[in-house]
Parts: sequence; structure tokens; C-alpha cells
Amino acid sequence: MLKSYSLLVSTAKTLAPFLATSKKGNAFVCGRKEIWNQLATIPKTAKVIWMHCASLGEYEQGLPVLKGLKTAHPDYFYLLTFFSPSGYEVRKNQGVADLVTYVPWDTPSDVKRFIAIAKPSLALFVKYEFWPNLISEIHRKQIPIFLVSGLFRKNQLFFKPWGGRYRKLLNGFKHLFVQNEQSLALLKEIGIEQASVSGDTRFDRVGTAKDPLPFIEAFCNGRNCIVAGSTWPEDENVLLDALAQTPSDWCWLIAPHEMHEDKLTQLMQKLPQGSMRYTQRNESEFSSCPVLVLDTVGLLSQCYAYGHIAYVGGGMGTSGLHNILEPAAEGMPILIGKNYSKFPEAKALIDLGGVVSISSVEECHHSLFELIQNKTLRHKKGDTNRTYVTQNQGATQHSLTLLEHYL
Repeated sequence: MLKSYSLLVSTAKTLAPFLATSKKGNAFVCGRKEIWNQLATIPKTAKVIWMHCASLGEYEQGLPVLKGLKTAHPDYFYLLTFFSPSGYEVRKNQGVADLVTYVPWDTPSDVKRFIAIAKPSLALFVKYEFWPNLISEIHRKQIPIFLVSGLFRKNQLFFKPWGGRYRKLLNGFKHLFVQNEQSLALLKEIGIEQASVSGDTRFDRVGTAKDPLPFIEAFCNGRNCIVAGSTWPEDENVLLDALAQTPSDWCWLIAPHEMHEDKLTQLMQKLPQGSMRYTQRNESEFSSCPVLVLDTVGLLSQCYAYGHIAYVGGGMGTSGLHNILEPAAEGMPILIGKNYSKFPEAKALIDLGGVVSISSVEECHHSLFELIQNKTLRHKKGDTNRTYVTQNQGATQHSLTLLEHYL
């Protein structure tokens, strides 16, 4: 099975340059050509701690642990890798890790070359990144490897009758820190004992003090604000009707997940007259601007502090629900789409009443205007969300305590 998998990955690597026609696809292919030059900048005598994340969401989960390790052990060299351009392009110049690059193609030759150059003293994989050849090489080199904020579901290969090789990958981890009891129980069923429930490290990441954003203060200027974060076209389609009927003492901030120019142009054409893009804004006309589109990256988490209601995107389509913990930590009621079954924090907050799931234009209109018109309800749901975040903090320290034994 592993030979067939390796052949498939090698074929994908060969064909990728010819099939990558989008900007994201080109970044995926071209970025991996730079890996070896980037790794060559690691000092020969460095002790390397390596963290790998699929994309930006996993990075947010791993970051508290990465920061904690760097604070306690500044003498190490910190290597951060991404699978997706969505994570790499946003964080390639961030200042926590000493080097940010892509993870190599999961071929036997590439992963051996990667490990031989990086020589990590310790490896941290976040949530559910499991590349068979890469992890097998880590095991072969006897490098301690840990899973941070792991999340397991019954339908994953590890728990299938034919998933023996994948179970072997898990057996080689020194410890698996998982988010919930369900994940721990699944691991116990297949004989994985070196695991514990730490919780989700994102709870420790959100809710911290953030720098003010004067442009948002100027935009709101006494109006209540609805922040629609990480939206996809499917999300925007259910919001447009309610958006067009929003009272004048409310305003909208929309932060699309993808910044393709053609999609931004299409979105702007659907919005009410006077709406602006952040990069083309005229602050002297903010008072008559009903919607500001945040067509840049890196500011959304700060913007939630100015909101009174949040809509978090991804759930109306199949791309996956985005981070609801940031607006939850700010004490905001939250609306999401219909597809959230893979996100335990969403299920928990729906049960508690702080998050509302909608599946149609009509449901969106009803739920949103109920919150607009009922300040007491907004505060009640917002307080529920903030309390949930506070009660679930502490995963980072749980992880760091055990990791200290390997440094």
C-alpha cells in the first residue's frame, strides 16, 4: 500500500507544474522548489524544533505552543512548515519561527532529504497532518514526534480494519495531545495509550489584547457593526438579502476568505451603493458607507473587537467552518452555516445557545434581525460564548509541561 501511495505522490509531483493554473496552485508548486535553498540557511550547529501545520487554522492552534517553547528555550532554532499556500503566504514573514517554508512532497527521497538537512531534535504536528513517508522517516531517525490539538473521528483510516499501517504511524508518536474525550476513546480502542486530553490550544490564543484599528473606529463611528469573517461566495449569497435591509444605525464589515480580484469585483457589485473596499477606502465618506470589505489579510481577528454580531464563514459550503473562537472570545453572538459537524466547538456552542446555525436566506434573515432588534439576547449569547472560551483555556500549558521532558 505504501509503495502505491508513494507512486501516486511522485506522479502528482511530476504533473503538478502542468496542472497548476491558478495563483494558489502556482504558489504550491513554486514554493516547494525553494525548500532546499531555504533549509540551507539553518545553522549547522543549530538545535532545531520543527512544527508542521496544514494551513492557517492549524497554525493558530500550534502558535501558543510554539511561543511557549521559544520563550522557555530561546537557544533552539524554530522551523515552521506549511502544506498550503494559504498558510505559508500569510505567515512566511512572521517573527515567531526562525524559518518558515513548505513541507516537501511526501515521496521517500524528498522526505529523507528534508530530514537530513533540517535534523530536527523534536517534531510537532498540529491537529491532523499525517504524511506516511514523512512520519515513517521521523520514526526511522528516532526523532521525538508529538501531535498538538489532535482531533480524531471514527471514519478516519486509523480506525478501519485495513488501516493497520496508519495505526503504526500513530504508535510511533511519543504523545498525542487531543482536544476531547471522544478522540481519546478512539485512540484507546486501537491500543494507543500515549495520549491525553489537553483541549484546544486555540482557546489560549484568542481573547488576548489586540492593537486598536483606527480605521474601524472611524468606519463604525457610533454604529453597531456586524462582522462577517472568512466568507465564501456560498456564505455571501445567504447574507445579501439581510444585508440590504439592515437598519442605518448598523454597518457591515465583510472579510472574504479568498482575495481573488474577480471574486472581490463580483462581491462589490452585489453590495449596497456606497460600499467600499479597505484598500480603496475614502474615510471622509465612511458615514454613508454601509459595508466595508476587508480585502487584505491579517486584520480580521482585531476587527472582531469592534463587532456586535458575527457571521463566520465556511459552513454554507464544503470548505470547512472557519474559526469561531475569535468572535466568541470577544463576547459576540455568532451565526454560522449548516455544515459544522467536524467542529466540536461549534456543536458545543450551538447546544449552549451562543451560536446559531442557519441553512437558508430566510433563516439568516430571521436570526440576524432577531439579534439586531434584541440587545438583551445579543448580550446573553455573547456572554455564553465568552464564558465557554474562558472555561476551556489551559491546553498550552498541559502540552508544554510534558514537552519539557524531551528538551
